[in-house]
Amino acid sequence: MSGAERQPEAALVRQALAPDLPRIVEIYNASIPSRCSTADLEPVTVRSRVAWFALHDPARRPIWVVEQAGGVLGWLSISDYYGRPAYHATVEIGIYLAPEAQGRGLGRRLLEHALAEAPGLGIRSMLWITFAENDASVSLATRYGFERWGLLPRVTELDGVRRDVEILGLELS
Repeated sequence: MSGAERQPEAALVRQALAPDLPRIVEIYNASIPSRCSTADLEPVTVRSRVAWFALHDPARRPIWVVEQAGGVLGWLSISDYYGRPAYHATVEIGIYLAPEAQGRGLGRRLLEHALAEAPGLGIRSMLWITFAENDASVSLATRYGFERWGLLPRVTELDGVRRDVEILGLELS
């Protein structure tokens, strides 16, 4: 090998498919013990997430996965913010990365993809709802223009600790 550094394999973002669901669940469950990314306290099952997955119509509210070296390392979901019709152009996003994929720019890659695709999905506003102390999420969101739109003080309790939830928002049009 020459002295040149090897370039990491490019990350591919694609639509999530039903066979990806077990890996999506595995990545999600890996985030639970940290108590930084989700308010779920116990692992979820693939079976319990089938209906959730089915609600994500690729033409309207997709789930995308990021692959590198042939394996799924993370995912981003776009979900309705609120079930009433007047909120149709506002969505909530969620990004989850496998522990071994964190800090490698894959969350950024997923977010860039979502921002590029959002206009074609009829999205005008994105919400990113996260624990206020989740520095990685807050940092990524603010780097892409999300601003603090709200703070819900002490609304969650994880292992006896009450935590704040921050609502970060981005207006796209």
